[in-house]
Amino acid sequence: MSWETVIGLEIHAQLATRSKIFSGASTAFGAEPNTQACAVDLGLPGVLPVVNAGVVSMAVRFALATDAFITKRSQFARKNYFYPDLPKGYQISQMALPIVGEGSVTVTLPDESEKQINITRAHLEEDAGKSVHDLFDERTGIDLNRAGTPLLEIVSEPDMRSAVEAVAYARHIHALVRYIDICDGNMQEGSFRCDANVSVRPSGQAEFGTRAEIKNLNSFRFLERAIDFEVERQIDRLESGHSVVQETRLYDADKDETRSMRSKEEANDYRYFPDPDLPPLVIDEAFISDVKAAMPELPKARSARFVNDFKLTPADANTVVSDRATADYFEAVIKGQKFPAKLAANWITGELSGRLNKDNLAIADASVGPERLSLLLTRIEDGTISGKIAKQVFEDMWSGKDSADDIIEKKGLKQITDTSAIEAMIDEVIAANPSQVAEYQAGKEKLLSFFVGAVMKASKGKANPGQLNQILRDKLKSG
Repeated sequence: MSWETVIGLEIHAQLATRSKIFSGASTAFGAEPNTQACAVDLGLPGVLPVVNAGVVSMAVRFALATDAFITKRSQFARKNYFYPDLPKGYQISQMALPIVGEGSVTVTLPDESEKQINITRAHLEEDAGKSVHDLFDERTGIDLNRAGTPLLEIVSEPDMRSAVEAVAYARHIHALVRYIDICDGNMQEGSFRCDANVSVRPSGQAEFGTRAEIKNLNSFRFLERAIDFEVERQIDRLESGHSVVQETRLYDADKDETRSMRSKEEANDYRYFPDPDLPPLVIDEAFISDVKAAMPELPKARSARFVNDFKLTPADANTVVSDRATADYFEAVIKGQKFPAKLAANWITGELSGRLNKDNLAIADASVGPERLSLLLTRIEDGTISGKIAKQVFEDMWSGKDSADDIIEKKGLKQITDTSAIEAMIDEVIAANPSQVAEYQAGKEKLLSFFVGAVMKASKGKANPGQLNQILRDKLKSG
């Protein structure tokens, strides 16, 4: 039987506020356990929550970025359940009236095709604390620092049909929330994590199959592997005559498998009701207009501008704008310069990106800033150095403070462009290799690389490649 996969994602993005959603406690990561949970976060008697205006602004910003409906009168509710790290016994969330309604995004898949993924809703809520398990003495500690941390839960429609599509959508949302400055996207710290709802159905069937929810996936690789495993597990069960149980499952990365965690709750299990301590959240057009005025240029528009203004290919433009800091760096590099923007894009996504990955650095921490890289690319464009030598100069720039010009001058790296000097070196190489010359002239043109390499060696890599190739071809052809 042929099967179709159906996937919907629930993405939890921690909003980048300095204080929590209903209190003034800090959201800074890495503090000592239980040092950043105040009386409001713990729900102690006599305290009242107050909504952080920053989280409202960020939710509206997300709605504007996804062409979503904005609910001008939304409602906070209590989601009741017991967990050791949920001290109040309930979580303040939104149910019937979320602040962000239906919207959509268009994602680019690995084969460069595009697909629209619809968003059902995005609602504000507080995070719970964290249970810390000690495997050595078999004890569990409770850290409530995260309690009350603001989250935007982004719920998609079940529009994805493969793990690849799900990862493409998750990456798109990950890039978007960072682009609009509402989430730092740090998956290792739990700032961005996914729950995947996965089911299968016979191809052509309209009715959805029974879904399983895989919780707390904090890497794109784990998201893809967990979905692939779960799809195979469900197909195996159905083809062997068993049924799929609606449940919540966890992904074990070490064993590369999902396993049952608990039966899946329905909304009525949580006994939602409007939070009596919080009035309806009301926003007006003036508030929305202010948020809209402060919005940055979105990735799709920026990519189109890079293609139109800088003549990048769509693929190059999408790569550069996938990260806002990278796109800003790119624009700073090419500002007022005459070298092709394509050259800058290649260096940023190639040499610079490789070095950042090697040193585990963000582009904002690059030791070679945009002005220094711009000068280096100018020296490639004006023929002062070759692209190959530029890579050596870049390495010296990365480990020191000297400019490209200083390094080129100190190390004598200027490209040899004197035609007579290049001709003299070519003549010496030709004279020293008569048999190879005869073979080349007999039709073995692959030997050209042999001669180019020999001349480059003689010039210590400084001969202008364009001039060298042209003069060498002419001399070998003429004999």
